[in-house]
Amino acid sequence: MYYDPRMYQNQNYYPYYVNAPMFPMYDYERQSVYWDYPAEVAPVNSYNHFRSSIGNGNNMLKDYGPNPFVINIDQATKQNATYRTALWTGEYLQITLMSIDVGGDIGLEMHPDVDQFIRVEQGQGVTRMGDSENNLDFERNIYDDSAIVIPAGKWHNLINTGNVPLKLYSIYAPPNHPFGTVHKTKAEAMAAED
Repeated sequence: MYYDPRMYQNQNYYPYYVNAPMFPMYDYERQSVYWDYPAEVAPVNSYNHFRSSIGNGNNMLKDYGPNPFVINIDQATKQNATYRTALWTGEYLQITLMSIDVGGDIGLEMHPDVDQFIRVEQGQGVTRMGDSENNLDFERNIYDDSAIVIPAGKWHNLINTGNVPLKLYSIYAPPNHPFGTVHKTKAEAMAAED
């Protein structure tokens, strides 16, 4: 096998790079070994993990629906500093990014015709759900990487109990907010719903 310095420009992203000792019969020096890189595991955009389908690498958090779209959702969620930003709105689905301040909550709410999926990317909290405002009999602690599924018609709330903003994304089916929704604060979101 040959070595070309342009072959693997950043060794940190090459999982098959090994600096293993090799002891040929007459040469006892350590040699770097480069194994073949299997095409089926080749990374896509390995040097720019937060490059979206927009292609410029600088992601503006706005509503890209209903166009085809690809983004690193983990980094976009952590980048978001607003209470709620619609990232993609289509006819049957909507993705919003949310940042809940320390000690804050989403607020007790219920969507009669909307199923909701929430994924926590940063922080910790408590989620509560139930059949009525006064009977939230389902309660679970949530952490990084927790997924929450809220069936249509369930009352629910999500409370930040940690010491950093709770960063999450929410998927609504069908969409629950108008195209292009951006609420910088919870107060702004509550005023928009009135």
